[in-house]
Amino acid sequence: MQPSPHPGTPTERLRLRDIRNTSTFRLTLLLGLVALAGVVMLTVLVYLLSARELTARSNRILRAEAAQLMTNPVSSLPAAVRVAMSRNNGGGFDYYGLLDANHRRIAGTLSGSSGFEIDQPRDLPAKPGAHGPIRELAVRLPTGEILLVGHDITPIVDLRRRVMIVLVASAFTIALMVVASAIALSLAPLRRVGQLQRIAHEIAAGHLERRMPTIGRGDELDLLAGTVNTMVDEVGRVIGQVKSVTDAIAHDLRTPLTRLRAHLDRARKQEDIDPDTAERLDLAMADLDTVLERFTALLRISEIEAGSRRAGFAEVPLDPLLRSLVELYQPLAEDRGMAIDLHLHPGLVVQGDRNLLVEAISNLIDNAIKFAPEGGRIVVSVSRADNGLAIEVRDNGPGIAPDQRQSVLRRFDRGSASAQIPGSGLGLSVVVAVVHLHQFALALDDAAPGLIVRIFAPDQPGAPIQP
Repeated sequence: MQPSPHPGTPTERLRLRDIRNTSTFRLTLLLGLVALAGVVMLTVLVYLLSARELTARSNRILRAEAAQLMTNPVSSLPAAVRVAMSRNNGGGFDYYGLLDANHRRIAGTLSGSSGFEIDQPRDLPAKPGAHGPIRELAVRLPTGEILLVGHDITPIVDLRRRVMIVLVASAFTIALMVVASAIALSLAPLRRVGQLQRIAHEIAAGHLERRMPTIGRGDELDLLAGTVNTMVDEVGRVIGQVKSVTDAIAHDLRTPLTRLRAHLDRARKQEDIDPDTAERLDLAMADLDTVLERFTALLRISEIEAGSRRAGFAEVPLDPLLRSLVELYQPLAEDRGMAIDLHLHPGLVVQGDRNLLVEAISNLIDNAIKFAPEGGRIVVSVSRADNGLAIEVRDNGPGIAPDQRQSVLRRFDRGSASAQIPGSGLGLSVVVAVVHLHQFALALDDAAPGLIVRIFAPDQPGAPIQP
C-alpha cells in the first residue's frame, strides 16, 4: 500500500487546469464558439443587407431628384438648383451643382474638382465645416452641362460604425459568457468526479465497505458510480468468501493440530524412546509449530481487519513506545552482532491502539533483524512528514526489488530474496492490516543497500495523508 495524495478532495482547491481539461468545459466552449460564429455571421449579414438596401435607396433618390431637375429648361436650371437648395435646406438634399462642359461651376455647392464618372454614383468623404459624407451622382445634360446631385449618407456611415461596435462588443460579451458558462457548468461534475476519485482511492486502499455516491439524476456519473458499486459488491463478496474459508480452515484445524502436537510431545518425553525417533518427533513438532503459527497469524489478521478495536483508540506517544521496542529487541540484535539505532522526535503522538501499533512495529523490527546480515545496522526513527509524521525502520539487508514491493504485502508472499530464510510470509500482512485499521499509509523504499519501511500517520485523526 503506497501512500498517495487524494486529488479531488472537497478541501482541495479546484485549479483552472483541472476545469479546462473537463469534457464539459470543452464542449461548452465549442458550442459557445459555434454560437459566437453564428452571431457574428448574422450581424455581418444584417449589416451588409441593410447597407446595400440603404445605398440602393440613396441611388434611387439621387436619380429621381436628378430626373426632376432635368425637366426644367437648361436656361432655368441654375435657378432650379438654387430653388432646390433652398427647399431642401437641412433636409438632406442640399448638395447640388451645375457645371459647364469644362467642369466649371455654374450653380450649387458641388464642383467637379475631384474626378467622377457620369451616371456612376460615388461616395465623397466628409469635409469639416462643409458637408458630411455624401453620395453623389453626375448626369450629363443634352447640351453638355453636368448636373451633380448629392445625398447625405451619414446614417449609413453611422450604421457601419455602430454595427462594428455592436459586433465587437457582442463578440467580447458572448466570449466572456461562454467561458464563464463553461467554468460554471464544469464545477459540479468536477466536484463529483473528485468525490468519486476520493472514494476510489479509499476502496483501493482496502476499504471495501465504501461506495460511490449517487445523486439520483441518472446521468453518466450516476451510471458509472452504480456500475463501480456493483463491481465492489461482487469483489467484496468474493474476498469475504475467501477470507471466511481461510479463517474457517485456520480455526477448525488449529484445535486438532494442537492436540496432535500434544500427543507428539508426550511421545517425545517417553524415557525409552530411541534417538532417531526422538529426532523425527522434534522435526514433526517443529513443522506443526510453523503451521499453528501461520493459522494464528491468519486469525489475527482477520481480527484486526474486522476493525472492532477502533472504538478504543486513544493518543499514543511514540517516543516511549519505540524506546521500549528497541530495548526489547536489542538483545536479539546483539546475539547476531547487530546494532539498533534509535532516533526520536519529542512530543509526537498518534491516535490509535497501542497494542496493535506495538505488534506492527515489532514485526518490522523482527523482519529487519531476520534479513539484515550479521554485523549489520538497523535504524528505528520517527520524524515529522508533510501533513503528519513518519515511523521508519531501516536495515542494510538484501532489500526488496521494486517490482515485488506490492506483492510482498499479500499473505504468504515472501519475495525472492527470503526463500532461504524461515518465515510464514504473514508478518507484513499483519502490518498492512494494522495500517488499514488506523487509516495510515505504508511505503517500502530502497535503502541502498537494504529496505526502508515507513508508516505515515496524520497529526490529527481523519486528516488526509500526503507524505
